[in-house]
Amino acid sequence: MDSIFHAMNPTSIPLDRFNRDSQVVFFTGAGISAESGIATFRDPDGHWSKYDPMKLASQAGFREDPDLVLNWYADRREAILQAQPNAGHTSISDFQKLFKRSVVITQNVDGLHERAGNQTIYELHGNIHRHKCNSCGKIINLANENMRELKRCDCGGRVRPDVVWFGESLPRETLNRAFNAVQSCELMFSIGTSAQIYPAAQLPFEAKSRGAYIIEINPEPTPFSRKADVSVRDDAGSALPKFYEEFHAQFK
Repeated sequence: MDSIFHAMNPTSIPLDRFNRDSQVVFFTGAGISAESGIATFRDPDGHWSKYDPMKLASQAGFREDPDLVLNWYADRREAILQAQPNAGHTSISDFQKLFKRSVVITQNVDGLHERAGNQTIYELHGNIHRHKCNSCGKIINLANENMRELKRCDCGGRVRPDVVWFGESLPRETLNRAFNAVQSCELMFSIGTSAQIYPAAQLPFEAKSRGAYIIEINPEPTPFSRKADVSVRDDAGSALPKFYEEFHAQFK
């Protein structure tokens, strides 16, 4: 297994440093979803390639053409529902059976972590399957309604996808929970994230500054790679099951 590692310290992972009570964070980005066929924003054929992002994911765009915005998100939602969690997602569920004190912090809005059975998920950028009032923030259940049609909250506000748009802050409570988790974790997996979008990109740096052992899994190097204890140039669906086998063997 050591051959797949590029590590600052080329020795093997100190598995005896961890036990079933260790606090573990799985921090994920678009890369893990890409393995399920969900295009990333940076792909040439990605979500933004055919449209102006500011017309699809901003308050100004929603005011100007809510039908365009709602239809685009409905198309994305339908495509996402055709995708399935991959081995990276399911390996996290396996890990969480070993480490009871573990959380998932994700930048993704697709809900694949939940569908894979992952537990305690902090969704930094929201969830495309939820809706909320654009005025009062109330969560609105549109499960039995046409999500392509503009709906109104009881307060009169427009109903929109519950995702973070350009120019908006991440939900404060979720962000605080995420930082609290990384500040106390002992082991962190940074998976499929470019480590370029702040404030989320600060999380692995924060965990490292607090003494956590960091394993990065990403096909390309990132701004965090040189600080990681282990940085693997691989996909999550390939690397995470191998890591799980190593940890599982240690805890038998």
